[in-house]
Amino acid sequence: MFFDFGIKDILDIVLVALMLYYLYRLMKESRSLNIFIGIMFFVLVWLLVSQVFEMRLLGGILDKLVSVGVIALIILFQEEIRKFLYSMGAHQRVRGVMNFFYKNDNKAKEDKETIIPIVMACMSMARGKVGALIVIERNEPLDDIVDTGDYIDARINQRLIENIFFKNSPLHDGAMVISKKRIKAAGCILPVSHNQDIPRSLGLRHRAAMGISQSSDAMAVIVSEETGNISVAVNGKFRLRLSAEELESILTEEGFQ
Repeated sequence: MFFDFGIKDILDIVLVALMLYYLYRLMKESRSLNIFIGIMFFVLVWLLVSQVFEMRLLGGILDKLVSVGVIALIILFQEEIRKFLYSMGAHQRVRGVMNFFYKNDNKAKEDKETIIPIVMACMSMARGKVGALIVIERNEPLDDIVDTGDYIDARINQRLIENIFFKNSPLHDGAMVISKKRIKAAGCILPVSHNQDIPRSLGLRHRAAMGISQSSDAMAVIVSEETGNISVAVNGKFRLRLSAEELESILTEEGFQ
């Protein structure tokens, strides 16, 4: 039996292990880890009954449950599956390959013109301790988030960003959404993350930023009203207390779509 074990089998095991690892991470972020463990336990019992012990009656019943259960799982975890597929397509290595084939010489210059006003506005608001939350759309559309706010569709401009988040502005409490290098909407409502690992010192803006970075591939820039610190939430992780150079570097590396 062991003589038939080759490179293809090793690759098969590695791919299955990677798939299970990514599913584990996804379920952990969406607070569905217990369900994932229960499913894995059921699959293990099914394999033991049908493949190892060859119990035909019980194995046949479990086979039927599995065939129906796959459809039920797709319905139950449709949001998680959608996020998993988006994260695979938006992975940095995948994007790197796509950028290699679709390289645009003017892209760096265009990105710079988009990024600099955002950085300058954030630095100005940080000095005045004006709270702000800017969500930048990437591969995954944020139409549902845009619909919760007031539609603007304006060119990215430092003064406009600062006026929107001015303390007396009616839109300053919500999030601004930037899509296709334009300010699409302001005053938008974001999903709030319930991750217990978020430090208590971080406020509701940070939790909303983490929520959108977990439920989509968007990145969110936060200016703290209490401390004036600038942070970025991307791929479910925080980059805290950023300087202007660090913020510009992150926005440049992550890229605009």
